[in-house]
Amino acid sequence: MLAILFAHAVAALLAPSLVRVMGRNAFLPLALVPLGSLVWVIANWGTEQRVQIPWATTLSMDFDLRFDALAAIMCLLVLGIGSLILLYCSRYFEDDEPRLGLFAAEMVAFAGVMFGLVVSDNMLLLYIFWELTTVLSFLLVGHYAERASSRRAATQALLVTTAGGLAMLVGIIILGQMVGSYNLSAVVAAAPHGWLAGVAVVLVLIGALSKSAVVPLHFWLPGAMAAPTPVSGYLHAAAMVKAGIYLVARLAPGFADSAAWRPIVIGLGLASMILAGWRAFRAFDLKLILAFGTVSQLGFLTALVGIGSREAALAGLTMVIAHAMFKACLFMVVGIIDHSTGTRDIRKLAHLGKATPVLAGVAVLAAASMAGLPPLIGFVAKEAALEGALVADVLPDWARTATTAGIVVGSILTLAYSIRFVWGAFGRKQLKRPSPAVQNVHAPGWLLMSAPTALAVAGLAAGFGSSWIDHLVAPYADTLPSGLSSPYHLALWHGLTLPLGLTAVVIAGGTALYLAHRTIARMKFEHPPLGNADRMYDATLRGMDLLSLRLTAFLQRGSLPLTQATILVTLAVLPTTIMFVFGLSTMPETRLWDTPWELAVGVIIAGAAITATVLRNRLGALLVVGVTGYGLGLLFAMHGAPDLALTQFLVETVTLVMFVLVLRKLPPESDPATDAQSRLPRALLGIAVGLVVTGIGVYAVAARSVDPISLLLPDAAYDIGNGKNVVNVLLVDIRAWDTLGEISVLLVAATGVASLVFRTRRFGTAPRVSDAPAAQLDAASASNETTWLLGGDLIDPRYRSLVLEVTTRLVFPTMMVLSIYFYFSGHNAPGGGFAGGLVAGLALVLRYLAGGRYELGEAVPIDAGKILGLGLTLAAGTALVSLLLGAPALSSATLQFTLPVLGEIKLVTALFFDLGVYLIVVGLILDVLRSLGARLDAEVVGAKR
Repeated sequence: MLAILFAHAVAALLAPSLVRVMGRNAFLPLALVPLGSLVWVIANWGTEQRVQIPWATTLSMDFDLRFDALAAIMCLLVLGIGSLILLYCSRYFEDDEPRLGLFAAEMVAFAGVMFGLVVSDNMLLLYIFWELTTVLSFLLVGHYAERASSRRAATQALLVTTAGGLAMLVGIIILGQMVGSYNLSAVVAAAPHGWLAGVAVVLVLIGALSKSAVVPLHFWLPGAMAAPTPVSGYLHAAAMVKAGIYLVARLAPGFADSAAWRPIVIGLGLASMILAGWRAFRAFDLKLILAFGTVSQLGFLTALVGIGSREAALAGLTMVIAHAMFKACLFMVVGIIDHSTGTRDIRKLAHLGKATPVLAGVAVLAAASMAGLPPLIGFVAKEAALEGALVADVLPDWARTATTAGIVVGSILTLAYSIRFVWGAFGRKQLKRPSPAVQNVHAPGWLLMSAPTALAVAGLAAGFGSSWIDHLVAPYADTLPSGLSSPYHLALWHGLTLPLGLTAVVIAGGTALYLAHRTIARMKFEHPPLGNADRMYDATLRGMDLLSLRLTAFLQRGSLPLTQATILVTLAVLPTTIMFVFGLSTMPETRLWDTPWELAVGVIIAGAAITATVLRNRLGALLVVGVTGYGLGLLFAMHGAPDLALTQFLVETVTLVMFVLVLRKLPPESDPATDAQSRLPRALLGIAVGLVVTGIGVYAVAARSVDPISLLLPDAAYDIGNGKNVVNVLLVDIRAWDTLGEISVLLVAATGVASLVFRTRRFGTAPRVSDAPAAQLDAASASNETTWLLGGDLIDPRYRSLVLEVTTRLVFPTMMVLSIYFYFSGHNAPGGGFAGGLVAGLALVLRYLAGGRYELGEAVPIDAGKILGLGLTLAAGTALVSLLLGAPALSSATLQFTLPVLGEIKLVTALFFDLGVYLIVVGLILDVLRSLGARLDAEVVGAKR
């Protein structure tokens, strides 16, 4: 199973190159990938295969795969139909088709993702594959991106199925937590009960029904017909829409008896079958007839596999197989018609059957199977469905009758639109000569015809070989209770039975309905009684857009102080209200300080905070706010946390520099009138937030009933991470996933700041001395002053400080050495990649302050974006290397060796992850200096000129 997933991933990566070299013929070798995978499926049929690879076990994210009877049937369709569709693509497209390489990659990837979905036993892994099908279907449906209809259809499919998938994820989490396992096999075997389990089942069904386009979430599928025909033939016949059917079938043995299961599954399924069947009967576009027919058949399949009895499950899986064959075949037939005639409108086609008799014969066979006519597999499945509904003792008598009646009505509509499809596409229609679109038609090539012909013939052969189909689907059906004393088996002839009589009613009713189609057309059913779901979708989007605009206008009025005040008021009021409403079980025991030095620092912090509220000068207020940050660092140091203290000092310094760079663009003092009005409310809000945060911290500590985990961290850091610095080991080893996420946020922040400042050009290096204007260079060369920094000569003499230049020239190398020391020593002593990066960043800040923007370019003549990218690559690459070596992601190893002079060396591989952190911090500071510093300097100079 892993090899199959890997083969599809590699084929998807190679597909664009193959198409570039071989053109459309590249689909032929690509088709061998799912075909070869199908060989493995057939070779392992009847066995149960499992793959269990531990990964993030505490998060239940193990890589668990399971191949059983149900998975085998779905894999047969996914891989078999997939290989035929790729074969069909080799002649459907021309070599000049735009983005053909990407299309080929997406199709092959979709086959692999669908395989992964149906063999996933871990529900979280299944959800990942589930959403990958959503993304790939969005790309495939939107293949013709230049068309507004394709973009709309792709977006609609993405929104509907993603929303359903999110609901399903919540249901998965509830079931996994209730059972204690996220494996489907365990959840079905120990299906929980109660109202919470019922809610979870409904949420999962929402995801399944949205994916399988069941009413009322069906409208996205007809719109998705804007995709190329091979996409429709695969995604909507054998792949994506079958994912929901598969999930319902997988859960039915455990949850079919849930209170909400059958009303939702059977009720909505039959409603889809009837409503979409009626829409298919009235459509004129051949592809649209098949699209609404797919919605109708999917509703039928959902109801069958959801009844929860052996006979219904047997019929449901047989119909799944039949539907995949005849619907994929018919979509390919429509693609050939569209290519040959340039139209899919049945009002513009006449005598096509005479011009292409083989194509007409293939379409008749597939449509007959869709209509449930003997001796095709569709007839066998329809007979089994009627039998399953009649004997389903899991349903009350009235429900069995209603279900049977719904199937009969839906089948009548199916027969009627099947006749309409065949006659509309190939009939003469009382015309003596072919219609203009058909006059110059030529017979399609044999390779283009091979795939639909194979599927049509397979549908006929499967009808005669129904006993063989029975052996395929019976192992799954046997997991459900039977309503008969002796097992029901698939066959073309069961004698004169009630299902056979109902089939006669279906044939007579469907034929009569088709013959009356002109009369029905004159009745002009232009306004659906239940409304138009597509328009409801548009109205919903408009309503959400309007709501978001009004909500944004109310909450975000362009005032940063107002936005911040809203957040802080919520922070102050909400926790306080909850604490008073629910009460406090434990009263805290506190002490204000341990030593008088802590009191002294606290007084300084409080004094600086009060001073910040009364100062009008922005720079002065910023500096006293910085005093509070440095005071906090002192408190960290006094409590035995030198690593936190070091980081706090460095971060506070960098933050002060960034603020100062921004303050250059603001007036030196705030507006006295505005400041006088808002000073007291801001001070009160600050006091309230401080008290609430302090209170929450105090009560949280008092509520602890067991020893804190921090007592175990020193031993864990040394035993697991081979380091004595607990903080650094936590960051780069034990909780490295958190750090990876945090440095990713830093990278995004750097990109966002630079994008806002530069607007048009995100990346680049700071200007170097050679980039300065010629006049400025001549003036610098004519100066007789000593050059301490290259960029210093280009600074206006009024702002130049030789003392600062000399100090920088001496201190910069020391700071860089110190940063490297912090980087290497951080695993066992205060420091680490973050602290080392901050020191290096401060060294760059010093170079910039002393030598200006040109000095910054001389200090680091490298694009900040490249440094950021290299850092993230190193950090993420550490995780991938661990996986490739068979270890958990981001796990570290220790290397010990002896070197001359240096002696014994112990190297922890987490050092490479820490190097990524180091580079990202340096890149972040460089990017901020380049944007808030060098860029603003250039604007100031330009404004003066």
